[in-house]
Amino acid sequence: MIRFESITKTYPDGTVAVDSLDLEAPSGQITVLVGPSGCGKTTSLRMINRMIEPTSGRIWLDDRDTGRIPAAELRRGIGYVIQHAGLFPHRTIIDNVATVPYLLGWDKKKARTRAAELLEQVGLPAHFAKRYPAQLSGGQQQRVGVARALAADPPVMLMDEPFSAVDPVVRDQLQDEFLRLQSELGKTIVFVTHDIDEAIKLGDQVAVLRVGGRLAQLATPAELLNRPVDAFVAGFVGRDRGYRALAFSTAGRLSTREEPTVRLGAPVPAGTDDADGWLLVVNDADEPQGWLKLGESGADGEVVTDAMLHRGGTLAHQGGSLRAALDAALSSPSGRGVVVEEDGRLAGSLTASEVLALIENPLPQPEPQP
Repeated sequence: MIRFESITKTYPDGTVAVDSLDLEAPSGQITVLVGPSGCGKTTSLRMINRMIEPTSGRIWLDDRDTGRIPAAELRRGIGYVIQHAGLFPHRTIIDNVATVPYLLGWDKKKARTRAAELLEQVGLPAHFAKRYPAQLSGGQQQRVGVARALAADPPVMLMDEPFSAVDPVVRDQLQDEFLRLQSELGKTIVFVTHDIDEAIKLGDQVAVLRVGGRLAQLATPAELLNRPVDAFVAGFVGRDRGYRALAFSTAGRLSTREEPTVRLGAPVPAGTDDADGWLLVVNDADEPQGWLKLGESGADGEVVTDAMLHRGGTLAHQGGSLRAALDAALSSPSGRGVVVEEDGRLAGSLTASEVLALIENPLPQPEPQP
């Protein structure tokens, strides 16, 4: 547990970066700090490991006052991930990951064995170990940064906009991987972002800060979306917060209709019972690949290829959220959202109006776990 107790940071020119901040980050959870530029997010984060010293107040790490812990000792027990990964360019990937174990006096074999395990855990192949940072993509470097922060198995991790420097697709992948790791490891994490969507996706709780480092609201993502405390929070969260809130409402087992399909690599059929002429294309594993518009691409009997497909639609999973189900229907070129089973196989399709009916008559939501 990390607890801010009346923390203030005032710089010599009189600028107040953080103002009497009281905040608790529970053990084993992700607490996200979010807010506009100048709200003191990064300053607050860096006061936890004393990269910045507070002007007044105390920060507690469990029952220890961090101000009384030698700074080097404190930092060795806290994982730290920043933008652009901050890797040492002259060291191999495996030695980058092993940095903190080396500092803690681990022998080289033990440190490198741990580093290799972590590279696998964050989804990087073993042959990356001997490469250098410049030989990796931005997303791969960020994975290495996360692995390095985990190397000494710290109970606490600080993450300062770690995914903001990569493209949206890679960022989404990194977020998913991060959540998967956290579900296995259960670290106490404080995460800084300027992106409210990222905050809502990742946070067990979200702290919205005002300019000047004052806490506006601390709440779960669902509560933040449904009950913003004032106009500032409502404006920062955004006008489409009602749509975002659907991400926290389960769709349950969706009732779907059977969707006519054609296999990738099979001949284009001569006709279809569907009046709009859209036909769903699946692979040999019955996984949806995209939509075929009959009469637009290829003549009857021509082999269905990737080049013929419309791939704009997203997929909804059985048991997923109402937001995912609605997005699948709205983004589908055919107007029919594609629903898949947990293993990716086609379950069927449904329309936006059918999802809206579920929104109007929602299923009972599961009780939150303590």
